[in-house]
Amino acid sequence: MRPEVQTFVAEGPLPDWDASEEEIDRRVQQLNAIPKPVTGEEARALVSCFGPDDCYGVAWTLLHLIETGPNPVLATEPGPDANEWHQRLYDRAVFGGLIPRT
Repeated sequence: MRPEVQTFVAEGPLPDWDASEEEIDRRVQQLNAIPKPVTGEEARALVSCFGPDDCYGVAWTLLHLIETGPNPVLATEPGPDANEWHQRLYDRAVFGGLIPRT
């Protein structure tokens, strides 16, 4: 796994809307430093970085970065308690014809 991805993943999930502007800016800079496309291993690691909300749109950037890697990252439907972003990744793979809905 490339160092840029390791750094981002090591920071954990994206912060929520209550985070400081500096923290959000730092995470955006880390995310933007990751070269595209990501590998399958990197995409699977990045899935763990979704936070509780969209982090002022940063979660969408993370989702699009994950989708630059081999798809689908999530091939089975997430459970009812899954993070909304995991469900989005799965749904987008289904709607894109990459996997059948289970």
